[in-house]
Amino acid sequence: MRTGVANLPLHYGKAPRWLFSRMTKLSGEIAEIIINEYGKDEFLRRLSDPFWFQAFGCVLGFDWHSSGLTTTVLGALKVSLNEKNLGIKVCGGKGATSRKTPSEIENTDFDLSTKKIENLVKASKLSAKVDNSLIQDGFQLYHHNFIFTEKGKWAVIQQGMSESWARRYHWLSEDVKTFVEEPHNAIVSDTKKEDVLNLTAKESRETRQATLDLVKGKNILTLPKRHEILKKDLSKRAMKFILVAHESQPKNYEELISIKGIGPKTIRALSLISDLIYGTKASWKDPVKYSFAHGGKDGIPHLIDKPIYDKNIEILRDAIENAKIGRKEKIFAIKRLSHFFK
Repeated sequence: MRTGVANLPLHYGKAPRWLFSRMTKLSGEIAEIIINEYGKDEFLRRLSDPFWFQAFGCVLGFDWHSSGLTTTVLGALKVSLNEKNLGIKVCGGKGATSRKTPSEIENTDFDLSTKKIENLVKASKLSAKVDNSLIQDGFQLYHHNFIFTEKGKWAVIQQGMSESWARRYHWLSEDVKTFVEEPHNAIVSDTKKEDVLNLTAKESRETRQATLDLVKGKNILTLPKRHEILKKDLSKRAMKFILVAHESQPKNYEELISIKGIGPKTIRALSLISDLIYGTKASWKDPVKYSFAHGGKDGIPHLIDKPIYDKNIEILRDAIENAKIGRKEKIFAIKRLSHFFK
């Protein structure tokens, strides 16, 4: 199962109300079938796969290649999953809504320990910090969804914007050994940029350690005043937060980047200073390494057939209701159909 990043053209506007209401219903029925058949963890795995997620959006009838697929599909899924009692919650969203993610996690009705809730909030904040600051690919995050189960497993789907393109980042908790070293299993994209500072790369391990040593040590206060590398990167603001980090004495790199105010410019400056003092070399390589069921919102490849869309929602809902009372013939029939399209 791959998890990673997808690049999409940036589209503006809103989904029509008639389509969004249907997307909410159909996404909920599909999610319920997958969860009932394969479990909540498997549903998180599928969401964390950018190719499956793209196919999911296509089945729901949204633009196959636009940035709006991410925000609209997750918006519909948030409504449907949070209304159903399936043991999965979706928090966050676009713009100001994304900043409410921690409070939404904290206010969950799941029976989670205080420690688990704290870990979920930490995962939400760190995943955003990593993709916005440690991978400096020019995409500014504006959308963040945090999906978690009643057992504390989680996935993150977030999106950044750069000019007329959007890049989507996928995370899965079971594959994250550390937040700061290659937390994505794979990163896929149509666009590969030049000179992307990637501090999550294995090649950047020495730079991360040297940066931490630099911040914790006294030599942070005796940096050279002039150097060509530093002129455009070491601003007064960056220097201010380097000193704040020094006073905090972080135990590890995760704690360092978690300090309020430590953003892309400060992290970049620290990496360059580490190179200057210790000769460590960070990675400057961009980490970037379905089909339609109901038509598309924009009429490509054809207009959405509303009666067929509604009939499919009805079929899935009927199959789910029958499965609940022990009659799984329709679920098995849907499963058998899938073999014809492999």
